[in-house]
Formats: sequence, structure tokens, C-alpha cells
Amino acid sequence: MRGGKKTIHAIITWMRRQPPKAKALIAVLLGMTALVLLRIIVHDHDNLFVAAEAVHSLGISVLIYKLIKEKTCAGLSLKSQELTALFLAVRLYCSFVMEYDIHTLLDLATFATTVWVIYMIRFKLRSSYMNDKDNFAIYHVAIPCAVLALFIHPSTSHHLLNRIFWAFCVYLEAVSVLPQLRVMQNTKIVEPFTAHYVFALGVARFLSCAHWVLQVLDSRGHLLVALGYGLWPSMVLISEIVQTFILADFCYYYVQSVFGGQLVLRLPSGVV
Repeated sequence: MRGGKKTIHAIITWMRRQPPKAKALIAVLLGMTALVLLRIIVHDHDNLFVAAEAVHSLGISVLIYKLIKEKTCAGLSLKSQELTALFLAVRLYCSFVMEYDIHTLLDLATFATTVWVIYMIRFKLRSSYMNDKDNFAIYHVAIPCAVLALFIHPSTSHHLLNRIFWAFCVYLEAVSVLPQLRVMQNTKIVEPFTAHYVFALGVARFLSCAHWVLQVLDSRGHLLVALGYGLWPSMVLISEIVQTFILADFCYYYVQSVFGGQLVLRLPSGVV
């Protein structure tokens, strides 16, 4: 056991010494390796989506525990929760008018939980909210996503407005975690429950991205064709990849902290 920990510590120490470009290349290679392993191990790749939802639910459960038991919202970004509620609300609307399925019920449960978290932060636990640290301007991501959705959206037979809304929620989901990362960067120290929650988001988004990539590979590109023509199919895939890489840096420091036996995660400058 000790030998294994020493090996992991040696690997982490070696990673620390690498320049940023080398770290990025290693991250890409590790991601590709993980995709290959998932393709071999998981025969029904739809299970990856189920796994992503399960991990996301686990992260939300940790967040609920923090708010109820710890009675503090310190370290949490209200703006990230509001962006999450926004893209979920738009996606629920699109689901009801375009394609109602089991995913709609999952989104509804997540939306209800997110609204409850927003209520707790705004009213019940307002005194512990770090307003000065949560200084990411929402319009910096909401407006570009809206403009992008106007020009690049699905080419299906649905009403144009619904197609624009669908594209908007896809783009907004990809960047909704940025305010949370800004809060953690401003505080430099992340307490355990918040770290567990964000790490769960990172794992869930990687599994979701893996689901999309493997589905595209399995269909030999036909899935992208089924999504429509133009830039939209590529943008869907890019959005999934962006979601994963936004959180990749944090996940690296989280794993490093866990194996280092640290209960509190300390982030160096320039992580976000």
C-alpha cells in the first residue's frame, strides 16, 4: 500500500515539474487512453450517460449535505447555480416542445434541486455567502452564448426559436461552471464538500463527453449527420469537450490533494 502511494506521489511530483504545454499534452493523452479503455470495457455506451447522471447526482447530494448539515454556503458560487438553473430551464422547455423523454425527468429533478440551492444561498445562508469572491460577470458568458446560438443552431424541422433556445442551453452548460472556478481561484483554499462537488461535476462531464465521442465513433459519424448539417453537429461535440477541459485542471489538483492526505484543497495561482 505504501509502495503504491509512493509511486503515485512520485508521478504527481514529476507532473508538477512539467511546463504547461507538456501538462496539456499529457492530459490529452490520458483522456484518449481513458476513452479507449471505456470503449473496451463498457459495451453499451448509453450506460456512460447513466453513469454521468449518477455521479452528478452524487455531487448534488454532497452539496445538499453541506448546506443542511454544515449550514454554510461559503465557497459556493451563486452565479454558477443561477447559470445552471437558466440552462436547465431552457432545456426543459425545449424538451417539452421538441423531445420529451427520460432525460426530461432527470433535468426536472436537477432543476428543482438547483432552485433550492439558490434559495438557500440567497435567503437562508446569506450571511456565509462570499459575495466579494463571486465576482464573475454572468453576461460575459450568457451574451456570447446567445449570440452564438443565433448563428449556429440545429437544422431540424422544429420552430426556429426553439432551435435557437436548444443551442443556447448547450453552449451555456459548457461554461456554467466558470463562476464557481473563479470563486475557488479567488479564495485559493477549497473546503472538502465544495471540492467533492466540483470534482463530481468534472467526472460527470467527462463521462458525458465520452458518451458523445464514443457514440460518434460507433456510428462512424452518422450521429453527427443525424444532428443536422452545417456547424451545429461539430459545435455540440466541441461543447462537450470544452466542459471537460474547463474542469480538468481542478480535477488534477483535487486528485493530488486526496493522495497527499490533505483535507483542504489549496489551489496555486493561475489554475482557472
